[in-house]
This record gives sequence, structure tokens and C-alpha cells, in this order.
Amino acid sequence: MLSLLLRSLPPLAAGVLILTSSSALASTADDTIDVDHLIAAYHQAVVTHDASRLAALFAPQGTAWFSVLSDDGLKRARAKSPEATKVKPGSVESFVTMVATSKSRLDPRHSHLQIRSDGAIATVTFDFSFLIDGKEQNRGSESWQMIKGADGWRIVSIIYSSNPPAA
Repeated sequence: MLSLLLRSLPPLAAGVLILTSSSALASTADDTIDVDHLIAAYHQAVVTHDASRLAALFAPQGTAWFSVLSDDGLKRARAKSPEATKVKPGSVESFVTMVATSKSRLDPRHSHLQIRSDGAIATVTFDFSFLIDGKEQNRGSESWQMIKGADGWRIVSIIYSSNPPAA
């Protein structure tokens, strides 16, 4: 029921609803009860620059992270740096470090969430925009693959299209 309600709300309202309805959300056990909790915990960890909480949402081994520039984004990137590539591998560790060390306000926004799960694995797809200090820095489509182990849900893969706005 909560998951249906959250999908019908704007992204920020859904996050506020989850955070105000569960005062215990700061523990990893509560963060990973279900897919909806994990998504809300991810957002809150990024917004609050909580590196340890963010890292705990990912599987401890075997994660994958890739971004794919749109054709227009690649064209703009190559104008600045001719060796820019369309597909760029990343890592959980580098994202967690960026979140932890950034002095800027970070706000990942998610909309049009679709969750498919058989109870053991889940795929979450959504549209996103990533704001830094209130200004959109990137937007696109994103997909997370998740597994449910003895310690709850964990993210094992993030892939996303990257459509940064023109400068």
C-alpha cells in the first residue's frame, strides 16, 4: 500500500512521507526492509552527505556502475575534450566519496518509478534529475538491480543515461 501511495506522489513528497512516517529509518536494517525504504534511504543519505549509510545500501562485493552519454551530451563533451567516451564506468566508492566530500547541496530526484520483483531480486527503473545547489546538473533514465539477502535489500548495479544540460 505504501509503495502505491509513494509512486503517486511527487518525488520529494514521497521522500518526506517515508522519512516522517518512520523515525527509525537511519538504521541499515530499516533502510533495507523493502525496495521503497531503500530508495528513500538512498535519497536521504545523498542529501545529508552520509557516506557510511549510502555505502551500506550496496552489496559489499560485485557491484557495477555505468553511465551512457546521450548523443547530444557526447557531442558537447567531445567539444570540450575530444577523448570523451559515450560509455563511462564508475564505482560505488567514487560516488560515495563525492557525496561525502561535497560542500554543495545534493538532491537526486526520482520520478516515474517502476519496480519489478519476485521477492529475491528486483529491478527499479525511473527518470532522474540530479541537482547540485538547486541547479540541474544531469538528467536521464536510471535502472537499479537489487538482491535480497539475509541482511535485506542491496543495490548491485546502477546504470543510467546521462543528459547533462547545455552550458
